[in-house]
Amino acid sequence: MSKSLSLDLIKSFQVKVENDKHTQLSMNSAVHNDITKLAMKWDNFRKIDHNFTHVVSSEMKATNQKSSGRCWGFAGLNLFRIYLARKHNLKDFQFSQSYFMFFDKLEKSNFFLESIIKTASESRDSRLIMHLLSDPIQDGGQWHMWVNLVNKYGVVPQSEMPESFQSSSSSRMNTMITRKLREFSIILRKMVSDKIESSEIRSRKEEMLCEIYKILTIHLGSPPTKFDWKIRDKKNNLIDEKGLTPTSFYNDHVGLNLSDYVCLINCPMSDKKYKKVYTVDYLGNVVEGNHIKYLNVESEIMKNASIQSIKDDNPVWFGCDVGKYFSRNLGVMDDRLFDFELFYGTGFNLTKKQRLEYGESQMTHAMLFTGVDLDKNEKPVKWRVENSWGTTNGDKGYHIMSDTWFDEFNYEVVIHKKYISNDLNNLYLKSDPISLPPWDPMGALAYSKKDEVYFRNILKSGEKIEK
Repeated sequence: MSKSLSLDLIKSFQVKVENDKHTQLSMNSAVHNDITKLAMKWDNFRKIDHNFTHVVSSEMKATNQKSSGRCWGFAGLNLFRIYLARKHNLKDFQFSQSYFMFFDKLEKSNFFLESIIKTASESRDSRLIMHLLSDPIQDGGQWHMWVNLVNKYGVVPQSEMPESFQSSSSSRMNTMITRKLREFSIILRKMVSDKIESSEIRSRKEEMLCEIYKILTIHLGSPPTKFDWKIRDKKNNLIDEKGLTPTSFYNDHVGLNLSDYVCLINCPMSDKKYKKVYTVDYLGNVVEGNHIKYLNVESEIMKNASIQSIKDDNPVWFGCDVGKYFSRNLGVMDDRLFDFELFYGTGFNLTKKQRLEYGESQMTHAMLFTGVDLDKNEKPVKWRVENSWGTTNGDKGYHIMSDTWFDEFNYEVVIHKKYISNDLNNLYLKSDPISLPPWDPMGALAYSKKDEVYFRNILKSGEKIEK
């Protein structure tokens, strides 16, 4: 058999395909239509049901991250506002998403520059340096990065630092900051190679960060340090508090102890074991903050903990690969909703393990579980999901995840420690994390660069499927 692709072989492909009526039918349909509509199973489509046996209280209007990758922070703020709304009996509320974005970008810039100093002896074209330079200021994040920001900077109402054009469409800002950071990396690497004193290098780094602060202010505005807060509750009573700071606002009006939360992952890769704790090198934002920390467990453990949390009226932050077997318009994540095998006449048979190991899947998006539908045996059938893509899709921005989809494409949940066993808690708290390289699939951030085009398309598309 020849190594090359001969013209005769291609001709045989053509004859076979042109004589295949199934392929011709699929082709005639595909050239004018969206594949997800053509491959959707009618029996599963007609059974879509937004009713759940358990739903957390204080659900509010779905938020909208627009053309940005801040889902992880939106999910964090959406979690916080549930507790704030309960405390003050509010109908609706939003924290400032621009505020956390400002300091995340600033901290990521410092984290990047410190990483450049640390790795200055590495060859410029090494895999590590190329990774660090690839996307140092992207919008994405992880749970512990979120915790770092809240612990250091607190939170503010959206009225104190509203959305700007640039926060909602972050591509240009990211491009300009990345350009400066790459320029700064050349300077810092040369300073290290020239054996300049560490104090002088760090002094130069501070000047660089001042430049980044200026660029961030141009794009996002200046973050508040003190503010007054006025709002009316459901009974029209006025809440009027003065002289607040971002940290006092969080402590007094949200008050969750974030150190009580455990980050569980389900990663069945051959180089990872269950009941082991992992971290990821060169992944983070606040240099002095918490490192990324995951406890790898079976999917069933993540589900059981999430069910108990929801039953106790507590939402759950989670991370998944949202683009797989997903209908944006219907707001449904269901691996049984589409029959791609029938449509294409070929199987798609990768397991979760294989998808992770061969680049087919990783975490790309963070959202909240705010409900679960249990059958008569208390087993989950589907999950209610609060997304941050506005109110147009699903049930006014609230989506459905089938339980089988959870097993295949959900990778991470953040759970209060009381919902897992003492043994797992002790493992999480006392184990020395196993370090993973920054390009490991578990190093993916919610909103990864490889899905940038996908997210832009689903946010801009106006076409709908009516049910």
